[in-house]
Order: sequence, then structure tokens, then C-alpha cells
Amino acid sequence: MSAVDETIVREYFEAHGFLVCQRRKYIVQARQKTGDEEVDLVVLNPRGSAGLPAGFEITSADLATISRAIVAVKGWHTEVFAPGVLAHQPKIFRFVEKRAVEEAQRMVGGEGLLKILVVPGLPREARTREKSIEMLRAKGVDGVISFRAILQELIARVRTNRNYQNSDLLQILRLLKNYELLKEPQMELKLKAKGRR
Repeated sequence: MSAVDETIVREYFEAHGFLVCQRRKYIVQARQKTGDEEVDLVVLNPRGSAGLPAGFEITSADLATISRAIVAVKGWHTEVFAPGVLAHQPKIFRFVEKRAVEEAQRMVGGEGLLKILVVPGLPREARTREKSIEMLRAKGVDGVISFRAILQELIARVRTNRNYQNSDLLQILRLLKNYELLKEPQMELKLKAKGRR
């Protein structure tokens, strides 16, 4: 996982009042990662209600219900997490293994500990999307957050008249907005094409 991906996810959780701990400061190269090394972030929400998000796909509004979670960031920005990808990539689920969960529980407590996967996206087609969600749930994942939702939220929060000197990511987003290289989201209208008579 790239440091950029982790920084984006960290900023997102911090923007919502979470305390964020990076699990490891080293990169594993000579051997396969253990389950606890697959956990990228452990997050704690001091104001969280220890509930469950409304749906499997977690939104910014759902974050208030989360008190603590382990987060794995899979920034494969060229792939959608369809059933084929999930079936052939067992390492995606290493962060939900017993050793990883126990380590996170030692850090932040065990009650209400969710296992969240940050993904580029799920399939658009409803049946394939549901199958992906079933597979993720069966492996022990409690919810997913898409990079698209995270980036949209961060872009919307950044103000051009503020100086984000302590965050390289937010400062870059501010500059892009300031020079009108990033636009506010616009409503998309779906119009049916009329056939010729």
C-alpha cells in the first residue's frame, strides 16, 4: 500500500474526529506479512456510539456510529473489488485474522471493534455488487469505504481561504481548488435520447 493512500485515509478519519494510529512503520520485503502487519490503521472515535453503520458501504454520516476499528487500505486504483478479484486475492483478508484483531484489541479495546476495508470501488451492476458484499462479509469484513467517497469528502471540506500548512495533502487540494483545477461536484442528469421518427 502506498503512503499516499494511507495519508488520504488518515486525513479522512482525522477530519471526522478519530484518533489514528499507524500500525507499522516498516515495510516487509524478505517474507510474507503476518496478519497483524496487514492492518494499516487502527482508529478510535472518542465520541463514537459503539454501534454499527447503517449499511455495508460506510458513508461519512455512518462514522459517528463507529467507536473503534481496524482499517486495511487497498489502493488498487485500477481495479473494482468484484468477486473474481476477491476470490483470487486471499491476502486482502489477512487483516481480519485472529492475530490482527487481538493486537488491535490490546490497543483500543475489543468492544465494538469493526474491520473496515478501504477499496477503490465495488461493481456497479447490482447482482455482482451484492455477490462482492456477501464474499466480504463471509470473510469477516464489517464494512467498506470507497476512495471516491473519501476524496469527495476531503475536497468538499477544504477551503481556499485557509492555509493547511500542517497537511501536505490538504494544502495540495486547497491549491488545486484555488486555481480552479478542482471543481465542486455537479448534479448529473440522466436524459433519455429520443429516437428519430
